[in-house]
Amino acid sequence: MMEGMKYAAQLYTLRNELKEDFPGVLRELKKRGWEAVQIDGLFGYSAEEISAVLKETGLESAGMHIGLDRMKHDLDNVIKEAILFNTKDIFCHYMEEPMQNVEGYKQAKRELLETAQKLESLGFRVGYHNHDFEFETTVDGKNALDYVLEPVGNRFIYPEIDTYWIKKAGRDPLSFIKKYTGRTPYLHLKDMTTDGREFFAEVGTGSIDFEAILSWGQKNGVEWYVVEQDYCEGSPFDSLSVSFNNLKKIEGSLENKGLEMK
Repeated sequence: MMEGMKYAAQLYTLRNELKEDFPGVLRELKKRGWEAVQIDGLFGYSAEEISAVLKETGLESAGMHIGLDRMKHDLDNVIKEAILFNTKDIFCHYMEEPMQNVEGYKQAKRELLETAQKLESLGFRVGYHNHDFEFETTVDGKNALDYVLEPVGNRFIYPEIDTYWIKKAGRDPLSFIKKYTGRTPYLHLKDMTTDGREFFAEVGTGSIDFEAILSWGQKNGVEWYVVEQDYCEGSPFDSLSVSFNNLKKIEGSLENKGLEMK
């Protein structure tokens, strides 16, 4: 019997709704079957208040997205928030445009590794979430994403590979993910439309083979499958529900095919 897959809703998908009623968003996600969320900003609410609602609903925290600036200048508060949210995974979620160059990526890697070293004794994992623009810059003979993720000695940054952005960059998502076998506890799942626009789509409705990705993930230590949709043409709640339900169907299909997990 396959061990159940763990899905989380990336709250960036619901950023507009969070500004109005963060606690209400969490309660609605729980009603719709979600068991976890990935934090991406507090939108004026206190970490204590959000932590209380997470406990009330029973929602888990599948990591936090924060910027390099907070890692460098506000790390103590990041740690406090992570402890309140009961997570030890923090990911740099975006490289600001002025840093999307050779020196910027070198600085980012240096600061991410420094943060990881500071937090190592606390059991934290520090990671990097990609977009497509990392493939537009070459650093030391590699695309910027591979450069950032390449170990230095025995130290490295955890990848949080985003399936849509890898495909948008012209790569095959599964082939790219496989390069980081054994060090990929999180995957970001979003699909791409098949209508020529290459726009964001709900998981299971577009051009990406998620059955192969989930099958690989279950055999290679993926702990969380995080669903995100940057822009939704309808309700973001409904968008997340479509992805969630399709993932459950894919999971069922894999079980029927006899995927065995230890």
